[in-house]
Amino acid sequence: MESFARFEQSRGWNEEETLVIEQVKRITTDIIAPNAEAFEGRKEFPWPNFEAFRQIGLNGIFVPEEYGGSPVSYRCFLEIVRIISEACAATGITFGTIGASIKPILEFGTEEQKLRFLPRFLDGAIGALALTEPHAGSDAGNMRTKFRPDGDDIIINGGKIFITSGNVADFILLFGKWTELGDSSKAISAVILEKGTPGFDIIRLESKMGTHASPTAEIAFTDCRVPRANLLGRPGEGMKIMLSVLNKSRPSVASQALGIASAAMNDMIAYANERVQGGKRIVEHQAIAFMIADLATELLAARLMLDHVGHLVDSGTRDMSVEASMLKVKASDLAMRMATDAVQVFGGHGYVKGHRVERLMREAKITQIWEGTNQIQRQVISRDLITH
Repeated sequence: MESFARFEQSRGWNEEETLVIEQVKRITTDIIAPNAEAFEGRKEFPWPNFEAFRQIGLNGIFVPEEYGGSPVSYRCFLEIVRIISEACAATGITFGTIGASIKPILEFGTEEQKLRFLPRFLDGAIGALALTEPHAGSDAGNMRTKFRPDGDDIIINGGKIFITSGNVADFILLFGKWTELGDSSKAISAVILEKGTPGFDIIRLESKMGTHASPTAEIAFTDCRVPRANLLGRPGEGMKIMLSVLNKSRPSVASQALGIASAAMNDMIAYANERVQGGKRIVEHQAIAFMIADLATELLAARLMLDHVGHLVDSGTRDMSVEASMLKVKASDLAMRMATDAVQVFGGHGYVKGHRVERLMREAKITQIWEGTNQIQRQVISRDLITH
């Protein structure tokens, strides 16, 4: 695929970014991809993958040099998530979530918080985000988790659902309402919850359609006491922090989706070139060839869009929520279409376990749902089209 090869040659990574990307590719080839199906089948968290990341200091890409990190551009981070997700979507989800949990500490945290938490992330700590509740998904104003100040502490009561890595995370960036500020969205605040805090419980792990190696937990807080020093920003600044998180995490979801799409495309092309029907390879049948041609065109366009959003962030653009929503819609819809059509190309072989495309089709669906459904993203995009 010369078009993709030319695109790769035009990326313009610097020397450090090139080195990190090559290290990640080596880990995905040697460790992650060969074991992805096994971890998925056992519904087991892939600890060896994150130990491999720890050994090369991969979490350091999120942390500035003054705190001991080796930062790369946001565009490079998106490419790393895409590469990891192509090998194992569950691992890509977890790694992307770690990045999403570190960024708010850098943007809104105190110097004391940065000095306390960043070294642990550099040593391989896993982070999680806790926003969603049974009555509060994309409508965060309905959040019912409460933060009650009590001297030098904050007492937390409530619960969250659908929390990626909630049972394995060392830190959870938790959102709730500050009781002294009422019950509106203006009361939403954020705290950093550390693993092992008394009153924090794992209620259950969800039984999901796919991404089984990325655990999704329901969690609860009963008079859970954390130091006020773990409050991120000021009381009532949670909505601002949340929007900042989502603007940066939605492109990461797009990277995960494009990793899945890339894997489906590679498997589909390989199979279409080897499978013979009617005396010729199925890729030589026009119906199949044109379908794959359309998908390849869409994939290259989506990857260019991913780079565009990465450039926006790296250039200092503060509000790129519309572009983030556009990218998330484009990439996740394509991943679902790509995986579905890959199963179609494989025929009956694609519907049974044994070929990766069956797993990819199940993995693709979540990218259209989490971090705000694609219907919500289209609302964000459409509002930008209304003139005042």
